[in-house]
Amino acid sequence: MSKTIYRRAAGFAAAIVFAAGAAHGADTPAKFLGANSCASSSCHGGGGANQNQFLVWSLKDFHSQRPFATLATARSKQIADAVGIKDPVADARCTVCHAPLRDMPENLRGENFKVSEGVSCESCHGPAENWLRSHTRTDYTRTDRTAAGMRDLQNLYVRANTCVACHQNVDADILKAGHPELIFELDGQSVGEPKHWSAEKNGNSAQAWFVGQTVALREMIWQLANEKSPAEDQINRWAGLFWVSKAALQSISDRVGDKALPTAPADAVKVAGLVQSELDRGARRYAAEHWTDDMTRKILFAVANTAESFHDNSISQALQARRAERLVLALDRLVAALPELKSNEPVQSKLNQLFKLAQSIPDFDPKQFAAALEEFSKAVAAR
Repeated sequence: MSKTIYRRAAGFAAAIVFAAGAAHGADTPAKFLGANSCASSSCHGGGGANQNQFLVWSLKDFHSQRPFATLATARSKQIADAVGIKDPVADARCTVCHAPLRDMPENLRGENFKVSEGVSCESCHGPAENWLRSHTRTDYTRTDRTAAGMRDLQNLYVRANTCVACHQNVDADILKAGHPELIFELDGQSVGEPKHWSAEKNGNSAQAWFVGQTVALREMIWQLANEKSPAEDQINRWAGLFWVSKAALQSISDRVGDKALPTAPADAVKVAGLVQSELDRGARRYAAEHWTDDMTRKILFAVANTAESFHDNSISQALQARRAERLVLALDRLVAALPELKSNEPVQSKLNQLFKLAQSIPDFDPKQFAAALEEFSKAVAAR
């Protein structure tokens, strides 16, 4: 499981369509029918709250058209020129995320298929040919829909895998050329997405954060292992997230998967296959967990009480900054998941201060952050 869903461009199209065809028991892969196949007023193009999914995506969602259109901008051309890409609109290193269906073979394209749709319905839900007519049947279960090739996005593990690669990793040379750095955080990004699904299907927000971060770690170690000479910042990004995740895990469990993982990035890279396997097993496990508010509280208290670590002078300022970057995202999602804290003004005020202190990597002050973190921890304890 390493950039498996989208990032390996050569295998992306074949992997998802053949998987869908095989799941349906078909001899040939399912076709992609295009977003318009979902757009009739009697289906997802209507005005009612339960039938407006296409309208929400097409009118409000960044994933509609804009990712593809971004490739035609002067900024994209500048980045492409810097790394030797002739045309970002046509190059798989760009289109794999901005227009993920571009390389779909002609025989798998339905009449209304449009590459310019960007990240559209079938990019996330899977090729629709085998489930389009049946998926709204009242007697169909989630298992029935999945068997027909529809991706089960209610499953947090599946959802994280569908989103992570395009929201987490960018090739090092493209980053150096000016592509914005990406940070994958499943819960926060789901909350920020214009909703075209029912709120009750979103799952536990703290659980979504936890599963998403475990999957992100898995993808980041894959990238580190495949870089000939990973930059210090790449290493620090992985180490920062691992540090937060380890503190979270130790509060509710003694393991991610079934084996202990090396904590140093260099050691983890040496056994990257093992690390990926264990992180993947952990993500599956916690996606299936019966999550409780008590688990969320334990994790929050554990990660909030880490101020002492920011006084450790043996840890570089750059790594401390990356720890803080991931920590404030964790605190934000954990607080939002707890009814007694999400509207608590003192807690929110202290959290806002932490965000301000963590927003600049070069200017990060570990000791100032530690003091603010201690104040945040006190506010949480006094809820």
